[in-house]
Amino acid sequence: MNLAELAIRNKTTTLVLTTVFFIGGIISFNNLSRLEDPEFTIKEALVITPYPGATAEEVETEVSDKIEKAVQQLGQVKEVESKSDRGLSTVTVRIKDKYDESALPQVWDELRRKVGDIQDQLPPGAGPSVVNDDYGDVWGIFVAIYGDEYTYAELKEVAKLLRRELLLVKDVAKIEFWGERREAIYVVPNRDRMSQLGIHPAQIVTKLQEKNLVADAGRVRVGPEFIAIAPTGSFASVKDVEDLLIRGGESGQQIYLRDVADVRRGYVEPPQTVLQYDGHPAIGLGISTVKGGNVVVMGEAIEARMKELMERIPLGVDIGIISLQSEAVTTAVNGFLVNLIEAVLIVIVVLLVFMGLRSALIIGAVLALTILSTFVFMGPWGVALERISLGALVIALGMLVDNAIVVVDGVLVRIKQGRDAAEAAKDVVGQQSLPLLGATAVAIMAFGAIGLSPDSTGEFCRSLFQVVFLSLGLSWLTGVTVTPLLCVMFLKPGKKKSDPEQVHDPYGGFVFRMYRKLLLMAIRFRWVTVMVVLGIFGVSLWGFQFVDRSFFPSSTRPQFMVDVWLPQGTHIDQTVGTAEQIQEYLANLDGAKHVTTLVGAGGLRFLVTYAPEKVNSAYVQFLIDVEDYRVIDELVARVERELPQKFPDTEVYGRKFLLGPGSGGKIQARFSGPDPNVLRRLAEQTIDILYKDGGAKAIRTDWRQRVKVMRPVLAEEEANNAGVTAQDVALAIKSSFQGAAVGVYREGDELLPIYFRAPEEERTDVASVNNLQIWSPAAQQMIPLRQVVQRFETSFEDEIIQRLNRKTTITVHADPAFGTAPALLERIRPKVEALEMGPDYELEWWGEYRDSRKAQQGIGASMPFFLLAMVLIVIALFNSLRLPLVIWLTVPLAVIGVTAGLLLTRQPFGFMALLGFMSLSGMLIKNAIVLVDEIQVQQRNGVPPFKAVVDSGLSRLRPVAMAALTTALGMIPLVVDAFFVAMAVTIIAGLVVATVLTMVVLPVLYSVFFRVKYAPGQLAE
Repeated sequence: MNLAELAIRNKTTTLVLTTVFFIGGIISFNNLSRLEDPEFTIKEALVITPYPGATAEEVETEVSDKIEKAVQQLGQVKEVESKSDRGLSTVTVRIKDKYDESALPQVWDELRRKVGDIQDQLPPGAGPSVVNDDYGDVWGIFVAIYGDEYTYAELKEVAKLLRRELLLVKDVAKIEFWGERREAIYVVPNRDRMSQLGIHPAQIVTKLQEKNLVADAGRVRVGPEFIAIAPTGSFASVKDVEDLLIRGGESGQQIYLRDVADVRRGYVEPPQTVLQYDGHPAIGLGISTVKGGNVVVMGEAIEARMKELMERIPLGVDIGIISLQSEAVTTAVNGFLVNLIEAVLIVIVVLLVFMGLRSALIIGAVLALTILSTFVFMGPWGVALERISLGALVIALGMLVDNAIVVVDGVLVRIKQGRDAAEAAKDVVGQQSLPLLGATAVAIMAFGAIGLSPDSTGEFCRSLFQVVFLSLGLSWLTGVTVTPLLCVMFLKPGKKKSDPEQVHDPYGGFVFRMYRKLLLMAIRFRWVTVMVVLGIFGVSLWGFQFVDRSFFPSSTRPQFMVDVWLPQGTHIDQTVGTAEQIQEYLANLDGAKHVTTLVGAGGLRFLVTYAPEKVNSAYVQFLIDVEDYRVIDELVARVERELPQKFPDTEVYGRKFLLGPGSGGKIQARFSGPDPNVLRRLAEQTIDILYKDGGAKAIRTDWRQRVKVMRPVLAEEEANNAGVTAQDVALAIKSSFQGAAVGVYREGDELLPIYFRAPEEERTDVASVNNLQIWSPAAQQMIPLRQVVQRFETSFEDEIIQRLNRKTTITVHADPAFGTAPALLERIRPKVEALEMGPDYELEWWGEYRDSRKAQQGIGASMPFFLLAMVLIVIALFNSLRLPLVIWLTVPLAVIGVTAGLLLTRQPFGFMALLGFMSLSGMLIKNAIVLVDEIQVQQRNGVPPFKAVVDSGLSRLRPVAMAALTTALGMIPLVVDAFFVAMAVTIIAGLVVATVLTMVVLPVLYSVFFRVKYAPGQLAE
């Protein structure tokens, strides 16, 4: 049955359903989850294994290699990357793209089993390994708790209070600390007193370890009860530690720990990470949202609960906002809603100008219904309101009115010809519903590849396809049901005229007359037309080489990062001192509001596109909040210019946040091979090439500099005579400088380590290392270390060794100082690839180049299937091969407009522009189908071929032009959006130019392929 006839016959039902979806859309819009950027799954886990005292090379061969070998046995693993630091192995496990979020928990369980199975293969002292599968979690709320009058311990109590209370807030998943200082108990021996009393360190260590063990004393049956026996005696305070009995003296004198050592409470030194907010020492608190939770609602609830809790927080403790996703989401969503409303208004104004008030109101009402109905189905499909989904609505906006325009225009034409509105509506829908369905399906298919792309970029942009699928599908349904009903209800019926000469010519206007003349000329000189178009097309292809390339643009977030690297091996206290000076400089920048300082590592992942740096004591990152994001470029340039002058030992890299997946330098050259020295040479040569190019900045390697290492050489004979082992020497040196962990102190739910270490005056004098005292079991007294150590050798070693898929790999990072990354890569690539490398060495290009290729491959994997589906749909619509060929030959014409648009606006052709071009092809095919179908319909009705071609062009001019115009003008609000600007320019320029050419070239091609002769005489018939 004709759908229009069904809707008109059941008018009440149609109107009620329309009202239901209209109201349901408003309700759904208010209930939809909101995000700033789409969620995508970070399919990575970290396997962290400590190996205290081992060099980076020992960690690599004895720990990282074994873990990599075990992990690679998992079939789900795509890549294994390891970082071997001194004393620590960090293995990053990346899972294949085809495994979605639901499959990851099982994958991580298998990973844990594999890692657990090889623990007994690790060397003594290494492990246990910890699998961190929360690495990809996003902490949408990241705050700093600070107060100058409070210690870290007191601030931590405030943080624990907030964590305990905020975990009860709806939609809160987890709360994590960052930059907390762990407390410790330090036992500092008095060596003179120990010698006088005959106490050696081993006695103290043994007593400390014995005292605070949890012992099982079993149970005893007392009558009907089975009572557990819980021995007491654990430390309850620092004084209990001081009162620890070491042994009795020869005369019965009791010797306590306080007699031979100073016991005090402090913090673990050195700290692993340090947080400061506007120069104030702080503890970070990260809050994540449950999957599918409403970030805005949760953020508002968190803010409200925090205000209530301020009454329980000590006076002088403040909370600073590092990142508040709910606020950013509200700003972003509201901004896109403004864009959407502006686009809708633009479309309606265009319709008012070209189609009249009634037609414009009908199409506007159908457009609003389509958008609201889309909101109804977005929730069940798991699509949130975010940058991509709202942008997709703006992109699809012009196409959403296509079907309604075709129906309304067809009804208008028939009414002007004197037809009844109801008959006209049924006739139009009966004739156009199937071609419009096919054209709509083709337009949806153009976005299909991004919907099935398995990589992170595809997942990031997936809502683009989902929203286009829903909105275009609903636009067809409303176009063939609600639109004809509204036409019958509101379009003024035409007066029936018996005299054909009195029937109004709907195509007698000036624009139609000019188009008719142009079309007749083009068909008459068809080969000239074809050659001219081919010439313009060829020039466009040639000009496309001058269009810049890029991947994703930078964010407009009013916050930017400054990464500062000190020489590798710098003590974190020195890094903190330098960071405090830099913070003062950054705080005085024009437009700077707040400065967050993260020392020792990147922060919690507060944005899905933020990739935190792994632990390194020489690293500090600053997050600078600004009033206006437009000043960031200027500030970054100033910071990169001035900071290295003020702090010559630092490497400074300023950067914006990304608007898509990616991490590290935009240019990454990865060299793999067996010899670290050769790899370093290749990296240095690459760095030299980058510096000589002059267009690169932030040039560095991920291995950093080699560091000094002091290595004691044991005097074997003397050490054997003294009963001293290499392990004893290592423990003595560690106790004297850093401190050796000798026990734990239980306090509530926390375990505080107990460290045995030398007095401060001894710890700060490296030159006195030979005079350190070490216990000699043979002599039963302390002896100088120099009696058992020949000498100390100093050498430079790699403190960091990176591997990729079990190959030792060094990566050179760089960013473009000006222009785009592809342009820089194009200049340096031949020179880098010309470097001499042996057969065992290889080079891979990562960074933006690889991310872009992966994204394109992800799309390319399914694109052939969608192209085939699009072709088959067109073939099925017309049951012909020549007609689809004619239609598809018009698609490349879009390149003419795209090239001109991108060059004129100086926009790069990146991933979003590629998506724009793909969607553009669907739009053009949709318009072409409508035009070709009209030609076929007229010929089936007995109209001569030449007249059918010309009349079809005239009859389709308004709907096709209106569809193109509304789409192009509706995209204008996106031109000012950094993320969508390249896509908007691609669609606007490509669609406008290609539509103009299509309305001329397609009839010409039809005339060529179907040998339609130029016969102006037919037009008079």
